[in-house]
Amino acid sequence: MSEQDYNEEKDSYQDLVSSLSQRTEELFRIPDAEVDEDGTFLASIIILRNSIIFPRMISPVFIEQQENFYAIQYALENSKTAVIMMPKNPDQLMPTKIRDYYHVGMEIAVGRLISLPENNYSTLIQGRRRVILQKIVSKSPVLIGKFVVNDEEVDESKRLTATLRTTRNLFERCAVLDKKLPEEALPFVTSINDPSWIADMIATTVNISSEKRRNILLTLDPMKRLNLLNRYLAEEAEVLELESKISKKVQNEVDRTQREYYLREQAKAIQDELGEGDIFNRELNELRTRIEEAEFNDDVRQVAMKELERVAMMAPMSPEVGISRTYIDWLLDLPWKKATEDNLEIKNAEDILDRDHYGLKKTKDRIIEYIAVRSLKPKKERQPILCFVGPPGTGKTSIGKSIAEALGRKFVRISLGGVTDEAEIRGHRRTYIGALPGRIIQTMKRAGTINPVFMLDEIDKLGSDYRGDPSSALLEVLDPEQNNKFADHYLEVDYDLSKVMFITTANTTSTIPEALLDRMEVIEFSGYVEEEKLQIAKDYLLVRQIEENGLTNEQFHITDEGIIKLIREYTYESGVRNLERELGKVCRKVARRVAGKEGESYTVTDENLAEFMGPAYYFQTDKETNDEIGVVNGLAWTSNGGDTLKVEAAVFEGKGSLQITGQIGDVMQESAQAAFSYVRSHAKQFNIKPAWFEKYDIHIHVPEGAVPKDGPSAGVTLASAIISAITNTEAKKNTAMTGEITLRGNVLPVGGIREKLLAAHRLGIKKVLIPEKNMRDLEELPAQAKNDLIIIPIKTMDDVIPHIFDGKEPKMKSSPVRKKTPKEKAV
Repeated sequence: MSEQDYNEEKDSYQDLVSSLSQRTEELFRIPDAEVDEDGTFLASIIILRNSIIFPRMISPVFIEQQENFYAIQYALENSKTAVIMMPKNPDQLMPTKIRDYYHVGMEIAVGRLISLPENNYSTLIQGRRRVILQKIVSKSPVLIGKFVVNDEEVDESKRLTATLRTTRNLFERCAVLDKKLPEEALPFVTSINDPSWIADMIATTVNISSEKRRNILLTLDPMKRLNLLNRYLAEEAEVLELESKISKKVQNEVDRTQREYYLREQAKAIQDELGEGDIFNRELNELRTRIEEAEFNDDVRQVAMKELERVAMMAPMSPEVGISRTYIDWLLDLPWKKATEDNLEIKNAEDILDRDHYGLKKTKDRIIEYIAVRSLKPKKERQPILCFVGPPGTGKTSIGKSIAEALGRKFVRISLGGVTDEAEIRGHRRTYIGALPGRIIQTMKRAGTINPVFMLDEIDKLGSDYRGDPSSALLEVLDPEQNNKFADHYLEVDYDLSKVMFITTANTTSTIPEALLDRMEVIEFSGYVEEEKLQIAKDYLLVRQIEENGLTNEQFHITDEGIIKLIREYTYESGVRNLERELGKVCRKVARRVAGKEGESYTVTDENLAEFMGPAYYFQTDKETNDEIGVVNGLAWTSNGGDTLKVEAAVFEGKGSLQITGQIGDVMQESAQAAFSYVRSHAKQFNIKPAWFEKYDIHIHVPEGAVPKDGPSAGVTLASAIISAITNTEAKKNTAMTGEITLRGNVLPVGGIREKLLAAHRLGIKKVLIPEKNMRDLEELPAQAKNDLIIIPIKTMDDVIPHIFDGKEPKMKSSPVRKKTPKEKAV
């Protein structure tokens, strides 16, 4: 549109507005003759989707829809008013049914049409009054509806007066806060007494959403309309007040920043005039005072003062200033002489250790011994460096906190798992960007004392790569002879670690370098036996899980038999971490039922445990009830505790070979060869002819073939199974054994005796044969298992044979190949 066209249109609009303003009274005084006897009248319908017109409101309208053009033209030609209706679906092009529109419309007076480019038109309209659509009379060519005028009379009352006052007050709040509202709006509203006019006037003025304006337009009762408007005004006032607060806060922040800058410049100028230096020099003076008052030794103080002098010579904006300041802050924040006082009361330490952990006798005894020595020699400098080695979940990490509490020291911990960079231990040199001390120094700063209990977790999982070997850096940390002068690359001064009590943890010692392992005192966590797990579950785990899951002792109880079944069939571990998870699962199942009002209390036993836990995860080896040929019970040690090991041997015609299956390791295969050689060398003792070994094959199998097995401790078991199979003699099923065998038949000691005997006791085996030199290991065996088991010491295979064969002499009487029964032959 050209500027000339625009000016012409602007002038025509101004003329039209002036004309409409002069005719306002006339427009609102339409003769009653236009209304039928039933109170209705006919008018053309104009469809507006986005604009909302209120009574007495003058607004320009752009006519883009052809039907609206016909409706306006019809109204102008017949000197009638038109009605604006809003469709419920804005996307519907031309609704023709009464249900497609909101029920309330706005009767309007229409000005003359003004032509615009591209066959568009515009006009000015003025709202007259609300009307209610009764019926669609005509659809073409002009949409005409039948309407009834809404009666908006309101009786004067105190309630109306109070509501009007509230409306004016709320609008006044909005007018004060919203600078966009015209200044004349507030006086104009104050002069109006008609409630309907006030509601419509304010709705067109304040900044509310189109949906809220539509709700006000559709509300026919003036009193309800005022109440709805008051709610919207209160919401708008709150928003405007919040905007005002935010704006003031931002402005105050800007003003404060500018004021601070101005004051700083003034202070700097004054300090320069007085010769007192600037803020930078004042900060240096504060650092100098802190260095002089710090508990440094002379060497560290000298290094700190030298670094401070370097900073003083630099420009305040130099990047080196920040690096040096950070270094000085590290020196000041580290504990150099501050230490906590040890609690050397043995009874207190025993109570704390027993309170937090069940069992772990070796560990507790070592801590009590340390406290006893410290009480006799308080100035003892060397601290023990302990290494707790054992399976996961056995309490290695958690007991460190108990040790710190018993001693009255701070407890700090770092995890070394996955650390492959030597700088993680010794730190980076300050020449690197973003350099920091190593984890040892960082943790000492966090501890705040020079004598904490420092736990180095997962030391067996250290790695190494092109950046160095962290385990080599730990050699200095964990050596009592030299850790009093630990050198961190970042500090570049010696730091005393000799007063720190270091505790390391590992799952195995096989991956710890020999030089590092030699500096530590290894304490083995062999894992908990079933009886210990039961006690731990009752005294510690169950109490914690009941509380965490919102239950009480009255709502949930689990019997000892239920816990034992949970241990045997739902967990398979040396520790108790998974046991606690499974106990938590049972508690959650009960909590769900209690919360669902399915019951008030539940008792879980071994019989109904599966109802809460589902099918068992693990199945223990069952004890054979009948004696059998070629099947002998052995005992094995695993990382999850002891277990029984069934060994089977079978003889059949062949060429004298020995076959071993069951995923056997190299050492166990050699034990089987040694056992077979022992039997061949003692063939005369068992009445076996030498030629027999050339005609028959022997197959040894260890069930559970998916589980790897290795070690020499099954030697006597393998020899007994071979003898039983060759001589066709039944082996006792209530007897189990362990021990390494030599070619001469001697029995050598083995490890894991405690766990193996407990596995036999758990299975219900009555008699156990162990090497004579392992009898000293019975001290660690619980009294209950020691009383229930018949433990026989053995030195040679001659001691084994009477017990495994129930006093019988195993002699070959005929072919060892078992004949088939008539039933087997029939099959």
